[in-house]
Amino acid sequence: MENAEVWINKGIDFVTDYGPKVIGAILIYMIGSWIIKKIVGVLRKTLSRGSYDESLQKFLLNLVSWALRIFLIITVISQLGVETTSLAAVIAAAGLAVGLALQGSLSNFAGGVLIMIFKPYRIGDLVEAQDVLGVVKEIEIFTTKLVSPENKLVIVPNGAMANGNIVNYTAEGKIRVDTVIGVAYEEDIKKTKDVLMEVLTSNELVLKDPAPSVNVMELADSSVNFAVRPYCKPEHYWDVYFATYEGCKLALDKAGIEIPYPHEVQVEK
Repeated sequence: MENAEVWINKGIDFVTDYGPKVIGAILIYMIGSWIIKKIVGVLRKTLSRGSYDESLQKFLLNLVSWALRIFLIITVISQLGVETTSLAAVIAAAGLAVGLALQGSLSNFAGGVLIMIFKPYRIGDLVEAQDVLGVVKEIEIFTTKLVSPENKLVIVPNGAMANGNIVNYTAEGKIRVDTVIGVAYEEDIKKTKDVLMEVLTSNELVLKDPAPSVNVMELADSSVNFAVRPYCKPEHYWDVYFATYEGCKLALDKAGIEIPYPHEVQVEK
């Protein structure tokens, strides 16, 4: 009988001592979970209005959610009377160790976040970066995938992309195609310019604004070189590039304008 009374008293003492703490911890967890849900919801709406990349939105939402939940769990454990100072130190030490081990990956991750926020390029843009020219196929959190003119898939770390020079040929919506055509010194400059300009203006892919131009660029050893400069939309770059060279050759031949080339002199013995 006495043992039963002792156990009952211990049970009452336990409930008296820890009951309010357990109830408080449960309330903190429930209220904290509700607050976290609201915060994540507001952040989701804010990111959606800002037109941020979908992968960046998911990552930031998960990051904020997990950070808040870890803080909530530590608060609940503290409410139960457990010392959390050592736990926080362990978490901090583990975070430092992981950060040092993944230093390169974290650099690429940070670069990916910067690219997605500031958007120096988008999917479908023609860019040149890290000695690579290609169309952006995909922007991931750690890497950017480019498709080169040779149809090769090039994967570039975002850390390098964010910290290097990026030439975006698509951003302005127009791109200049630089070609050089050489003719013989004996040919009439004005006539040559008219013939070359006709090639540009007759191409439907060449823009009227900015207007194409043909100018004497260089007096070379065996030819007068003309800078032939049409403008086009970035997606038409290679079509205009190849059409310009082909069209200029055909037009110059038709007009009887000589394109000089090296001649081999035969010496009779």
